[in-house]
Amino acid sequence: MGVLQWLNTRIFSPKVHEDIDAVTRHLQKKEVPTPRLIPTLSGEIFHTDAEGGVWRCLSWIGDQTFHKVTEPRLAESAGAAVAKFHSALADFSWEFRSVRGRFHDTPKHLAALSSALEKHPDHRLYSRVSLLAETLFAECSRLPHTTSLPTRVVHGDLKISNIRFQSNEALALIDLDTLAWGTLDAEMGDAFRSWCNPASEDEASPKFSLEIFEAGVVGYLHGAKQCGFGILPQEIHSFLPGTLRICLELAARFAADALEESYFGFNARYGTRGDHNLLRAKGQMSLALSLAEQRGTVETLLHRLTS
Repeated sequence: MGVLQWLNTRIFSPKVHEDIDAVTRHLQKKEVPTPRLIPTLSGEIFHTDAEGGVWRCLSWIGDQTFHKVTEPRLAESAGAAVAKFHSALADFSWEFRSVRGRFHDTPKHLAALSSALEKHPDHRLYSRVSLLAETLFAECSRLPHTTSLPTRVVHGDLKISNIRFQSNEALALIDLDTLAWGTLDAEMGDAFRSWCNPASEDEASPKFSLEIFEAGVVGYLHGAKQCGFGILPQEIHSFLPGTLRICLELAARFAADALEESYFGFNARYGTRGDHNLLRAKGQMSLALSLAEQRGTVETLLHRLTS
């Protein structure tokens, strides 16, 4: 059984299928569960229809998808699966064919927010966005400088719905269009800002779950140990500033989009694109502030787990 998918070529090049094929072949050799591209009858790994649409078929894997981490054990299992994915690709050598540029470019998003504030002083949401931005820029100025980290093959979008489960155990990573070379601070920071939000991403005041964070880190370290993955202590300690940075980066991105009234997938139930984006910006800002309040506890936790 396979999953037929259409590729959004406004975002991804069809060459991404060469990346997916190479990575999943390597994972399969390492006996790490993974979906695989199912070739067309002519042996191609994707199909272009008469209108130029790009399609691919991937093998079905797992039996469960979660859209929210409702309990720590899911994060622990997910963390272990991600570590096994990273471990299996530690010796993978590949020049990615589909390159999107630096996706998590925090300075770029902060600059875009500053520009939006300058361009839209008369916007109906300006005062609310400006107030949020003031706090956001202050928090960004307090971010620690991450020490140099090794570059690894990363998934690039580790929300929990991109991990397939089998009988409540994390089995495989899916949605592999975002594969790239990167560092674990952004990779796991993006994972934890998603996993550790027990509320909806459309909630204005979510709290960062330290319990889920600990479970995810414990699972990751356990999975790494099982595989003999040589993850560095500074990589584990980067999970804290990485998570803070990604939360603030996304808050900046959504706040700028609120003034620009742009967002490709806004929900009309929230009124306008601006209103929906501002809500999402508040949510990511709330997560960042909640995590910042627990910074000392998190640092103690990571020190204990890596000592």
